[in-house]
Amino acid sequence: MAVVSLHYLITNQLVIFDAMMKYLLLMLCLLPVITMGQYHVSGKVIDKDTQQPLAGVSIFLSNASAGTTSGNDGNFTISNVRGGQYEMVISIIGYATSRQTIMVNNNLSLPNVELSLQAIEMKTVRIGIDKHWAEHYAIFKQEFLGRSDFAKDCDILNPHALDFDYDKDKGELTATASVFLEIENRALGYKIKYMLNSFSNSYSTGVLYFEGTAFFEDMQGRPGQVKRWHKNRQQAYLGSSMHFLRSVISNRVAEEGFKVERLIRKPNPAWKGGLNNKYIETLVTTPLNTTDYIRLTDQKGEYAIDFKDCLNIIYNNEPLNSSVVIINTPYIFFDNNGIILNPQYVTMDGVWGGNRVAELLPVDYEPEAK
Repeated sequence: MAVVSLHYLITNQLVIFDAMMKYLLLMLCLLPVITMGQYHVSGKVIDKDTQQPLAGVSIFLSNASAGTTSGNDGNFTISNVRGGQYEMVISIIGYATSRQTIMVNNNLSLPNVELSLQAIEMKTVRIGIDKHWAEHYAIFKQEFLGRSDFAKDCDILNPHALDFDYDKDKGELTATASVFLEIENRALGYKIKYMLNSFSNSYSTGVLYFEGTAFFEDMQGRPGQVKRWHKNRQQAYLGSSMHFLRSVISNRVAEEGFKVERLIRKPNPAWKGGLNNKYIETLVTTPLNTTDYIRLTDQKGEYAIDFKDCLNIIYNNEPLNSSVVIINTPYIFFDNNGIILNPQYVTMDGVWGGNRVAELLPVDYEPEAK
């Protein structure tokens, strides 16, 4: 099972993934090869008021397939954790959910996690029927799951958990859900429970934003189905941003099929709206070296990207299989898992910009050996 914190901001085909900002410190060059370790994270969950241990508490690492429950003594151990940064989620009915960011680069023993009793909130009851619900849901499903072939094999099993509201003055559709959305991804073989924290789609500005937390679990299937799921997961991984960043860490960018070019993008003063001719672009096709855009930080297992122009990243020498990365801050950071740590400052266009929940993999996903 995995937990994934997702934050998406989409402007037409531009996607900005939202998460916590990290450190702003860099050093010089990239290590040629990094060996990934498997660690364990341990701790104890207690009641904040009574200081007594809590049993049966669910503990998950965000963006990973690692999770467990606390024992009768409140202790827990999550084993086989791939190094990287995670949001640890601690949850049990009747208590407020606890979240804390941890960096795993060694075996980690945490201080006691204290949970507080949660007051029961009365849910507002909507009177009457939303006659536009089906129309709004169709828009939500397309933007949330995506438009790809994989998205066609995804379903939200409890769609009526969603409530919609349309603001005519703002031209904005918002969605809420008081329970987990239950998603079945039959393309990748995952059952997903997704807690939607926010969703808004502005027709006037063309901006879509949604964020939440997802819990992944492998589906059970026949050998033929499992084989297809593994093949599709490999397909989703190859050429992805996760694949690229892991290739950077291992100093195998070209060997893994990537070519990185400099793209100079400037606003077009003659642009009068719409998607076309918004920018004047110049592509420098000489491949960049990793040292042109990657730096080390003082945090073990954490790296920085530093580039003043856009990065045009082509996979397998196919121009149609390319992505543009626009850095909207001096540095963006990523970890050993190939996950960007401050993605609210990154805009992705092209293939990476079109990916949605249907293509999502746990960050500790390991591709099959070639």
